[in-house]
Amino acid sequence: MTSARTIVHLVRHGEVYNPEKILYGRLPGYHLSERGVAMAHAVADYLAGNDVTAIITSSLTRARETAAPLAASHGVTPQTDDRVIEADNDFEGQQPTLRTFLRPGNLRRFTDFTRPSWGEPYAYIAKRMRPAIEDAREAAHGHEAVIVSHQLPIWIARLDAEGHRLWHDPRSRRCALASVTSFTYAADELTTISYAEPAAHLISDDTASVGA
Repeated sequence: MTSARTIVHLVRHGEVYNPEKILYGRLPGYHLSERGVAMAHAVADYLAGNDVTAIITSSLTRARETAAPLAASHGVTPQTDDRVIEADNDFEGQQPTLRTFLRPGNLRRFTDFTRPSWGEPYAYIAKRMRPAIEDAREAAHGHEAVIVSHQLPIWIARLDAEGHRLWHDPRSRRCALASVTSFTYAADELTTISYAEPAAHLISDDTASVGA
């Protein structure tokens, strides 16, 4: 008798229309760009043949819009879960430039790179993502679930699942726009983590990903 296989796909949202290159974080009203919509369709195409029975998104517009084509193709109504929302950040609403960081009111925030001191602690992100993924796995037991989230929560969830330290160089994150990080389980045991970029052909040097 074989154990039921369940897969939870962590999908990062597509490109956001953000001409001012603001760190939009949890700010409302940031929609996918035209290219971001194409990325969402690329994810839907990539997972079209998969047995997706549950779709969960953060409440942010860009996540819900990324989930829409996938939900339509599978006939699944997305559920909102803000345990998978973007990480809180003190620089939200500002341009993440050296000039911004060196302002007297901002420079004092850089006291601890391992926590980090300028936003939601990595440990808190891991603590909320872990049960969200577990609940998605249970909801799709024997099938597949998709969680549409954001770069930092997805990357922290992966580091946590693999037993790595949570603090890291942001440039090391392997979580491109509209990427799919897949957690595969045999019964309750996580057996593999894989990664794919179905929208890689849509990403270029001018692709805006400042807001994460």
